[in-house]
Amino acid sequence: MTAASSSSLLGSSRIGSRPTISRLHSDSLNPSSISFSSTLQGLSLSRGSISWEEEGDRKSQLEEYLFIYVWQIFRVKETAIFTWNRFSCHAQNMDRVEVDLSLSPRVNSVKPSKTVAITDQATALVQAGVPVIRLAAGKPDFDTPAPIAEAGINAIREGHTRYTPNAEENGLSYTPDQIVVSNGAKQSIVQAVLAVCSPGDEVLIPAPYWVSYPEMARMADATPVILPTSISEDFLLDPKLLESKLTEKSRLLILCSPSNPTGSVYPRKLLEEIAEIVARHPRLLVISDEIYEHIIYAPATHTSFASLPGMWDRTLTVNGFFKAFAMNGWRLGYIAGPKHFISACNKLQSQFTSGASRISQKASVAALGLGYAGGEAVATMLKAFRERRDFLVKSFGEIDGVKISEPRGAFYLFIDLSSYYGVEVDGFGTVNNSESLCRYLLDKSQVALVPGDAFGDDTCIRISYAASLSTLQAAVERIKKALVTLKPPVPV
Repeated sequence: MTAASSSSLLGSSRIGSRPTISRLHSDSLNPSSISFSSTLQGLSLSRGSISWEEEGDRKSQLEEYLFIYVWQIFRVKETAIFTWNRFSCHAQNMDRVEVDLSLSPRVNSVKPSKTVAITDQATALVQAGVPVIRLAAGKPDFDTPAPIAEAGINAIREGHTRYTPNAEENGLSYTPDQIVVSNGAKQSIVQAVLAVCSPGDEVLIPAPYWVSYPEMARMADATPVILPTSISEDFLLDPKLLESKLTEKSRLLILCSPSNPTGSVYPRKLLEEIAEIVARHPRLLVISDEIYEHIIYAPATHTSFASLPGMWDRTLTVNGFFKAFAMNGWRLGYIAGPKHFISACNKLQSQFTSGASRISQKASVAALGLGYAGGEAVATMLKAFRERRDFLVKSFGEIDGVKISEPRGAFYLFIDLSSYYGVEVDGFGTVNNSESLCRYLLDKSQVALVPGDAFGDDTCIRISYAASLSTLQAAVERIKKALVTLKPPVPV
């Protein structure tokens, strides 16, 4: 061994009061042999036997120091093992520590969709063997028209599966940079609300409303301001009420015509009155949800709000292919408006989902090619919807205590059954609002409907007639029997 090597070894041991070899031998951790590799050449070490090139006292001294040094290494190892065992025990105990389940205040402010919840509940009952008639969801029961489906299939076959950039009807004209194509109209609306609203802004929403409008406002840290309407006025917004609710915080007015959930259609004259009020408030913009545009029953006609004088610069028009073209699963909608606002929507979408499905876009181009208002394919569906609407209006009109506003578009009937509230039912409890009435009808008649409080009007329930006529006939018979078992309603 060289002097340099021994000096390195001794220097690394850092021994203050040096223990004796005999003390080391009596320690609890006492290996019978130690072997390792080091920069000390010619070294072979075992307990009680050292052979190397050094001789005499120098050898004895190095032997003692070496045992002390190596012993320290083993003591460190023993401590490390002990520490690891304690850590392992602690890690096992951590399994019993509760995870922080807190959510964002923004998420906590949003209510879940009752239409989705009731649809899921009804589906679960059907899967369990309960013969529930599901009239809660607003999904057309028709297949996607063949030309649209074929266009989608061809898009797959031709390899149109890559990303696409986001891309004149109703007297409106837009350039490609004034349109954003999204994964459904719902995405288009929420992006618009997020794009133009600041915390504290107010979003004016006529009630009854689509369940998601107020929650979208809350997601943007804006305040939903609900404007009630009356069934006696066909659930149409009173312009005087609108004007009375406008403040310096008013940022958005959301209109839906034809309406979900009421089926009401705004006549042009009423929209012009509303437009005059909007024009007097520089901050006020309008989201015009026109997703049911092609599901409208003559003599009612559709007027796009952006087509009114002075409203193009104020209006974000939302539409899509889900409802009219029976393209539920294709998930494609769009928003059109002034470039400044549309660019903001596009910026948000670029961080959410990027472009919409290219296959769905190809299919939707085929839908637009079917002709005015969807051509014969949509006309066939519209005829069936009208027949169903007429049946429901007639059937419920024959029931005492029921108030009806005849739908002029979409495929919903929003009927007032509040005269049946306050009734005690044996084995069920009190029917005192729209939610308990819907629970009663699900329990007693196995018909799934949506309570009106989900739409901002607790006096009504919503019936979707996006189901076959035979299904609706069976549902009406069940509902009539369930209502008969209630105490006679108070005359209206």
